[in-house]
Amino acid sequence: MPPALKALAAQLGGWFVAWLLARSGLLPGGLWALVAAQTLGAVAVAAALRSARWWLPIHLCFTPLAVAAQGLGLHPAWYLGAFLLLTAIYWSSFRTQVPLYLSNRHTVQAVAGLLPPDRPVALLDIGSGTGSLLRPLARLRPDCRFSGIEAAPAPHALARLLGARLANLSLRRGDFFATSWEGYDFIYAFLSPVPMAMVWKKACAEMRPDGLLLSNSFPIPGLEPAFVLDVADRRGTRLYAYRPAAQAGKAAK
Repeated sequence: MPPALKALAAQLGGWFVAWLLARSGLLPGGLWALVAAQTLGAVAVAAALRSARWWLPIHLCFTPLAVAAQGLGLHPAWYLGAFLLLTAIYWSSFRTQVPLYLSNRHTVQAVAGLLPPDRPVALLDIGSGTGSLLRPLARLRPDCRFSGIEAAPAPHALARLLGARLANLSLRRGDFFATSWEGYDFIYAFLSPVPMAMVWKKACAEMRPDGLLLSNSFPIPGLEPAFVLDVADRRGTRLYAYRPAAQAGKAAK
């Protein structure tokens, strides 16, 4: 079941649970008792449907916040504006299950240390967001070529604005799975656990023989990385490195 459909089913299931409890007389009177029953029911249904863990706090907060917002007396245009802003930022995250993650400066330094100092290379950031990785790398290594692909319009527009003066940086909006990865020495991904198997399949099919795939925080399931780089930051970031040509050949044997 698609994640968005699971979310809808959880919310509807929560209201069904609340209705049953209210009809049976097990709920005390008042709106918030009904809201609490719906909220707990939605969380239970989401857990039963094996939704991703980060959906549970969303279900826990959704209905209480919606009811509380009714008492604020805000003009409907504010809600429309907030919806459009969130849509521009997160775009198809409900379908891809890839939220917006920003690479920090410690990760930039770690990736920069992996780039060969004696020759120019090409790096592609799939899901480049606001360009938080690519811009500083482009400044550190003006001899290299850095590219990014981002689906969400707002992060992409901000990345284009902030990186407009960097001649060795190219950014475009689109689906990184629909774009060729040929010609790149490095592919960098900071996505989520969900698409990593597909990322590995595409990397094996299209990356150059000596290419390196770097995944921030999310390893490829069932595959031992060529090496793991621990980043010295507060969140304990780990970069999982894979050599698709070499590792795919070993797996085939």
